[in-house]
Amino acid sequence: MDLIGLYKDMVVNGYERTDGSKVTSTYNDFELRKFRAICKTHLQREDIETVLDYGGGGSDWDAPSFEPSTNESAKQFFRVKDVCTYEPARDLLEKRKSDCVVCMDVLEHIHISDVPKVVNELFSLSKRLLLVNVACYKAAALLPTGDNAHITVRSPDWWKGMIDAISINYDEIEVVLICSQTYSSGVVFEAFRFRDWNETEGFSAPYNYQAFGAK
Repeated sequence: MDLIGLYKDMVVNGYERTDGSKVTSTYNDFELRKFRAICKTHLQREDIETVLDYGGGGSDWDAPSFEPSTNESAKQFFRVKDVCTYEPARDLLEKRKSDCVVCMDVLEHIHISDVPKVVNELFSLSKRLLLVNVACYKAAALLPTGDNAHITVRSPDWWKGMIDAISINYDEIEVVLICSQTYSSGVVFEAFRFRDWNETEGFSAPYNYQAFGAK
């Protein structure tokens, strides 16, 4: 069984956790919710009207209370008009090229040999903006094989290097990379377009990041 088959099995049958407990209900979390403050200014740009939620899991962009203080849905909160969700484990297979591609808590679930191909696809499906979150720690969930569900655990700098290297071929796409080092903390790399590095004086390509949450 391939990885997508394993994730489909988890949707139907639930999964075991590292603590020995069993979870029966899966794909209920809207992963973007906990990063809504970080992503808000980027997604609320006037030129961002359409979104592809790549590996959307339990995302529901029309459901109320995405923002509890206002009861707004994700669409209302981010002021976007149309969202397409790609989630092969739930047989949602459309990948529509969009102004923004959102990819939350996905890349660490992909085998390392496929990571460059998937990152390249994320860029190719975006017209303007790419928002990525990657977990850089082991998951509580286990695959049916007994493997940890986060099968590609690497450092934030490793993921930054992967994204930067592929961005060379998509120099107009703005990228925001969020790397979680625990469930509620990590680093956010400064938004960048590869074109900006090409247009700066000198030859260095510096980057900056900020920590979020409490370790």
